[in-house]
Order: sequence, then structure tokens, then C-alpha cells
Amino acid sequence: MTIPVTYDDGPPLRARTQEAVADDQLRANLRSTAASWTAGREKMRAEFGFDEMRDRAREIRRDNIRRLPELLDRLEERVRANGGVVYRAADRDAATRYVLDLARARGARLVAKSKSMATEEIKLNEALEEAGLRVVETDLGEWILQLAGQRPSHIIAPAVHLNRTQVAELFRAESGEDLPDDREALVAYARRRLREDFAAADIGVSGVNLGVADTGTLCVMENEGNARLVTALPRIHVAVMGAERVVADWDEAAHILQLLPMAAIGDDASTYVNLVTGPRRDGETDGPEELHLVILDGGRTALRGTEFEEALHCIRCGACLYSCPMWRTVGGQAYGSPYSGPIGAVITPLLEGTSSPRGSELPFLSSLCGACHEACPVGIPLHDLLVRIRGAVSTPVHRRERRGARIWAAAWRRPLVYRAGVRLTRLGLRVLGRDGWITKLPGPAGRWTSQRDLPTRWPPTP
Repeated sequence: MTIPVTYDDGPPLRARTQEAVADDQLRANLRSTAASWTAGREKMRAEFGFDEMRDRAREIRRDNIRRLPELLDRLEERVRANGGVVYRAADRDAATRYVLDLARARGARLVAKSKSMATEEIKLNEALEEAGLRVVETDLGEWILQLAGQRPSHIIAPAVHLNRTQVAELFRAESGEDLPDDREALVAYARRRLREDFAAADIGVSGVNLGVADTGTLCVMENEGNARLVTALPRIHVAVMGAERVVADWDEAAHILQLLPMAAIGDDASTYVNLVTGPRRDGETDGPEELHLVILDGGRTALRGTEFEEALHCIRCGACLYSCPMWRTVGGQAYGSPYSGPIGAVITPLLEGTSSPRGSELPFLSSLCGACHEACPVGIPLHDLLVRIRGAVSTPVHRRERRGARIWAAAWRRPLVYRAGVRLTRLGLRVLGRDGWITKLPGPAGRWTSQRDLPTRWPPTP
């Protein structure tokens, strides 16, 4: 059973990962989905020149971040010219306060949301619900997790850690109906149930995949159609956008919008690409009366010009997650952060600080194998960033580990000590090994073999 995780409390990282590793159903679900996505990405790589597209995307994102203040100013100017309202939120509290004040001023009672990682980051749902508003997630995966009281496991597929049988159990409990364990029936029930909220919602909240500075257009990609209803039916649309999610023009936007689904789901296009350019105008029959764009900083602009700037290039496709052996083993819930996988292990400490509980732990939840860099459609060197962030972590435990590493390095620079160490290691491998593997190490080293086996030779015996 997958453990529910909150972002600010709950069991420590080691306990979460141990429980996830022991969950055979979770691991089977993750393996199945990761294999499907990986196959799709390889198909895109072969058919569309994925590597060449990645080089172009990396150039685009590098230029976007270096020109970020200029592009944000232009985006704000164009959104305002189109009739929208722009609010720049310095942090989570400012962003949630703006949305909450708006809801109160308009007398809103029901908020319909489409999937948004930025709103997960600022914990918007919790803030609105504490104020007495009803908040409904309309993305199927997000709604499933809302019913389960869980957090997203993946950036684009939040309920990927659950299978159809588990979802059917949730829907039966919510509906009181004897729903069949059938994909079509479950989707039909969710569609019927959520349509009521689309029509009644006072405010629709969405994320933003890209903001196009030249025209003030907000791009929202999806595969279900719920974001189209959230942004068009309620009388007020609030879009929450991370400050780095801006491009200069449509040439850049078109390239990223084409590449994103290739990397994310192994397909050449998303089912829906919603382009929002201002609120409803005179003579138009649909669209919101008001459009509010909340641009969230939350520590992003402080990363510009630093050795971690490339983390801002991320387009939130999730490809690094399903390529990561850690994520495929424990899933995103174990990370305890709105952002999981390699990008989460990088972004979380950069935005929250390396002295925070998550910021000091997550950079070490990686094998540094580099698979995430290979999968990333904008070529972010996530493994290198993780090494740099590890060096910035300064807790008593990590300081002791670094002192130990320095002592070990100084000793092994001496040929006699090095040769003696190699002989002792070989002896230890022979004594402790059985059939080519060590399943239990003595003393403090036993924590390493509590979750894995150590091969006594390379390559290991099958």
C-alpha cells in the first residue's frame, strides 16, 4: 500500500523509501509505466530527430533564462494590454494570499482546478480550503489523489503509482456505487461527476506550460480537455506560472510545445493545446470575464547567474523521473516534495534551501548514473547539479562524512597504505561473499546492504 505523504511532515525519507521498496504492487505499477514511456521516447528519437531538437531547445531555454527580466516585463505588458491582470508573487505566501483575496472579493465558493505543479508548490488547495472554499481537482489523476488524500507521484501522471483496481476502490468509496473494475466505466464516472463542478465553479485555476512574451499568450497543454473547461467556463480564470516558464516568441514556443509531449509521453503531440490570450472580449460567447496571471518567483530568479542556473531550463516533462532507477523503485510519493525524481532532488533544495529537511536529504536520493541527463529534452546536466548541491549541504552528518572521505583520500595517496587496503578488501570480499554476492556487511556498513546486495566481482554474477 502506498503511504500518503504531506510536504511538511510525515515519516522521514528513509522510512518512506523503505516502505516503498517493500511495496511490490507499487514497484510493478512503476515498472510497467516507465517501460511504456521509455519505448515511446525511443520511437520519437528515431522518427523525429529528437537529439537535434534537444540541442535547439537547450539554446532556447538558455537564452530565455538569461533574458528573463526582459521577457517577464514584456509578458506582463502584453497580458495587461489584452485585458488581463498580472501579479508577481515573491513567494508562496504572497501567491496564495493574492488568490485567496481575489476569491473573497468575488464571493467565490467553488474553485475548479486543472493540473498545476506551481499550485502544488505553493499549497494553494490547502490555503483555499482552510478559508472555507471548496476546491475540486479536475485532472483525472489529480482528482484520484484528492480522493485518496495523497500527493502527485509524477509531474505529468500524478496517479501513476496506482493501478486500475486501486482506482476502482477509491471511486466505489466516493460514489457509493458498485462500479466495475473497467477503465471505460471508471473514466465515464469521473467525467459525469466532474462535469457538475465545471458548470458551478466560480473560479478556474490552471498552471502555465509556457507564457509567450510577444503576444501575452498562456499555453496550457493537456490530454483530457479538463483544462479547456477550467479556463473557459468559470467567470474568473487564475493562471499560476513559475517565473521561468516564459519564451520570447511563437517560434520558440512551437519548438518547446512540440518537444514536450515527445519527451513526456512518447507522442508527437498533446491532445489539447490551450492558448489563452486575455479574458473574453465583446462579442465572444465563451471565456472568463477576468484573467489573472500570478507569476511565482519563490527563489527562481536568485538562481540566475549561479552554477545552478540550468535547473531553470526545465520544461516539466517528467522524462527524468521515469528514466531514474531511484524513482522507478520508490515512486514520487517517497520524495515528500511536490517535485520528485532527479529534477525534484535538484529543485527542492535550491528553492527551499540545503539546510531544510528535504533540501539536505533529496540530493542524495540518486545513483548519479546520468540517465536523467540522457532523457532530458533540454539537456540539463542533472547529475552534475546533484553533485554540486551535495557539496553545499552542511549538516553534522554530512560534515562527518566529508571528514571521513578526506581522511580516506589522504591515506590512499600513500602507496603502502593503498596496497594494504586493496589486500584487506579482497580478503573481506572472499570471507563475506557467498556465490558472488555480499548480502550483509558488519557494523555501520550494514545500513548499505539492508536495501541492496554488494557484488564481489565485476561484472556481477547473474
